[in-house]
Amino acid sequence: MPSLKEIKGRIASVNSTRKITSAMKMVASSKLHHAQQMIENMLPYETMLEHILKTFLASEADASTVFSQERPVKRVALIVYSSNSSLCGGFNSNVIKMMQQAMDEYAHLGKDNIEIYPIGRKVAEKASKLGYPVAGDFTALADKPNVQDCIRIAMELGKKFVDGEIDRVEMFYHHFKSAGSQVLTRKTFLPIDISDELARDKERDLSSSIVTKEAQEYLKRRERERDAQREQENVKPLNDNFIVEPDMQTVLSHLIPKLAHLMLYTALLDSNASEHAARMVAMQTATDNADELLRELNLQYNKSRQQAITSELLDIVGGSVNN
Repeated sequence: MPSLKEIKGRIASVNSTRKITSAMKMVASSKLHHAQQMIENMLPYETMLEHILKTFLASEADASTVFSQERPVKRVALIVYSSNSSLCGGFNSNVIKMMQQAMDEYAHLGKDNIEIYPIGRKVAEKASKLGYPVAGDFTALADKPNVQDCIRIAMELGKKFVDGEIDRVEMFYHHFKSAGSQVLTRKTFLPIDISDELARDKERDLSSSIVTKEAQEYLKRRERERDAQREQENVKPLNDNFIVEPDMQTVLSHLIPKLAHLMLYTALLDSNASEHAARMVAMQTATDNADELLRELNLQYNKSRQQAITSELLDIVGGSVNN
C-alpha cells in the first residue's frame, strides 16, 4: 500500500492536470463559438451556390464543361484536413485512417501518382512518413482559415485538372453537424459530382456548443423523420427553367472557380470547428476522469490516514497497559 506522502503527491499531480484540462476545455469552447459563427455566416451562400450550379449542370444539356467530365483516372490529388496539435481525441487518427484507405484504393497507380495536399501538420507528417509526394506546406491554414489561400489552392488544382496533370481530386474532412457530432466525410472535388446534391446532408446545429445525450437523440429523431417524409413524397423534378445572361460559358467560367474555392473554404471551416469540438469533448472527458480519480485518491488517503491513527492509538494503549 502506498504511503500517505505518495498518495498526497499523486493528489497534487492530478489536481494540476485537472486545472490544465479544464483550462483547455474552456479555450476550445471559446474557439468553437467563433468557428460556429464563421460557418453560420458562410454556409448559406456556399450551399445555395453549390445547389444552383449542380442543378443547372444536371438539367441543361448544353451546360458542358471540362470540370464536370469524367475520364480515366491516372493521377489523383487528395486534400486532407487535420489539425496542427494533438489532444483532440480521435480527430486526426480518423481522417488519417480514411486517407490511408483511399491510398490503398489508388495503390495500383503508384505512389508518385497520388499527390497529397495536407491542410494540417499531422496529416503532412503522416504523408511524408509513408513516402507520398506532398504538394506544399499548409500548416498555417489549419490554425487560421484564410480564403485567399483557398483560392490559390483551387486555382492550382483547377489548372492541373484542365491540363490533364490530375484526373481526380478528393477531399477528406470532418463535417461539423453539432458540438457533439462530427461526421468524417469523403467528397469529390473534381470533376464536379452532380449526383451528390440529392443525398447531401443539410442537418446542422450551429447554435449550441453543449454536448448532451438529449441533443444527439433530437438530431437522430429529426433525421429519421426527414427520411420517412422523403419516402412518402414523390421525387420532385429538377428546376429546368434557367435564363442565362450574358451567355452560358461566361456564367460557368465565373461560377465554377467561385464554387471551387468556396468548397475548400467551407470544408476548412468545417474541419476547424470539428477540431475545437473534438478537443472540447476530449478535455471535458479528461476533467471528469480527473475528478473521479481525485475522489478515489482522497478516499484512499483518508483510509490510510485513519489506519495510521488507529495503529498509533493501539500502540499508545498497548504501552500504557504494559506499564
